[in-house]
Amino acid sequence: MRHCPRDWTTVVSPLSSWQGQALIVGGGGIGRALRSELARRAPGLQVHLATRAPRAADDWPLDLCDDQSLTRLREHALAAWAPLRLVINTAGVLHGPLLQPEKRLSAISRAQLEQSFAVNAFGPILLAQALGEALERTEPSHWVSLSARVGSIGDNQLGGWYSYRAAKAAQNQLLRTLALEWRRRLPNCCVSLLHPGTTATELSAPFRGAVAPDRLFTPEQSAGYLLDVLEGLSAADSGCFWAWDGKAIPW
Repeated sequence: MRHCPRDWTTVVSPLSSWQGQALIVGGGGIGRALRSELARRAPGLQVHLATRAPRAADDWPLDLCDDQSLTRLREHALAAWAPLRLVINTAGVLHGPLLQPEKRLSAISRAQLEQSFAVNAFGPILLAQALGEALERTEPSHWVSLSARVGSIGDNQLGGWYSYRAAKAAQNQLLRTLALEWRRRLPNCCVSLLHPGTTATELSAPFRGAVAPDRLFTPEQSAGYLLDVLEGLSAADSGCFWAWDGKAIPW
């Protein structure tokens, strides 16, 4: 398994040449932008979307916190979508009616920790468990989940955001471990954790006031950057944590 720093001067696997089935999980701004951009870049891929809040007739309903929902997705994927060449999980939670990033220790609650871990940490690995059998075995494939720079333990200089930081760090460990197992079982699969940068979506809306305009991306920009990174990766890069610009992020 390659150490994460690498040379980004060449495209390893242009998506324009890919054929088969792809799945985007998460119907937020980045998820839907990725679906559109992937369909444009990879006309040979049939791109599906699974989301907790379907908007279109062909959106597959999925709740990552519901085991029965994951079982239904598994059965459908094996019957209708297999083999999958590409899966990108964009689902995540940062805030909500009963969830806010904690600025100090006194703000932590068991309920907030459990909610953040259920979606941000448990969801991605249980998704992998559900769909592992549906992945392409012989051709190159990608398994991608969005992480966040604040999930880096080595890069944590500000503190706060206990639940979100810890849940994303847990996801990173779980998928790094998955990459090691799949290196043996699915040697053509590249497992990647990608940080999309600060993107103008509902997830970031309350927290981006201090973000410089050139560092606040539209969902379409983030989708383009993420697919640029993906095109530079192969199975030799499996198990690494990358930023939107292709730079490795410390664990």
